[in-house]
Amino acid sequence: MPGSALKPKLTAVSILHYVRLVYRSLLFLGFLGLYLYCRLQGSPEISAVLERRPLIVSVIWTVFTVEMVLRFFPSRYESPGCQKQFARNYVKTGRTHIDIQDNNGVVLVALIWIAFNGVFGALHMSGILDDGIMILLCLAYSVCDMICILFFCPFQSWFLKNKCCCTCRIYNWDYAMMFTPLFFVRESYTWSLLALSVALLARWEITFYKFPERFSEVTNGYLGCANCSEKLCTHKNQLKRLWSQIAAFTEQRVRRLR
Repeated sequence: MPGSALKPKLTAVSILHYVRLVYRSLLFLGFLGLYLYCRLQGSPEISAVLERRPLIVSVIWTVFTVEMVLRFFPSRYESPGCQKQFARNYVKTGRTHIDIQDNNGVVLVALIWIAFNGVFGALHMSGILDDGIMILLCLAYSVCDMICILFFCPFQSWFLKNKCCCTCRIYNWDYAMMFTPLFFVRESYTWSLLALSVALLARWEITFYKFPERFSEVTNGYLGCANCSEKLCTHKNQLKRLWSQIAAFTEQRVRRLR
């Protein structure tokens, strides 16, 4: 067909993002169903219920542990956004001025995230929210994480103002942010996930401060659009155009009705 060669195709990295979106959504819905069933049956604390169903805990723990462990190593099946920290992905451009546009918003994002989750933590400590809600919150965050990558990211649009996920300053914060509510759930499987996510974040931050040139599109050619292995901006732009068309159509219909 004419013009089919110009039609954007999903890359292997993008397909893996959609796979993660599907199974994280299924994990969230499955746990939500279990939580509601237990509440309706008047079952005890969700942690006690999970102890009687170790397979559920094992599956969720294994999925996220494997994901995080793989982030510690270079991979061509991961986003350039998290792979830019590795020396092998540093492609010198010949320029020496390090410009990281979204670095100024990092502290603000951290403070907002801590304050936001602090509210849930306070409600948990006061007994209003139980452990099950905190775990559900984490699983909801895991789905939102993929929505941010694939469709719309409020951190990018409202705070960091970065070009795309590829250049995102806080890309590897995702698991630490995802598992923040687990700080209030005193179980070995929750704290082990949180500890691993914090280790991943610490490794990212240490690398940033030791090798900031790897994180700047000015000094690292790997972050340029020509080398991107995701091309997710294409799909995000398609979504933006769709919303613009819907808004224009709605406005036109309202004018007609008037």
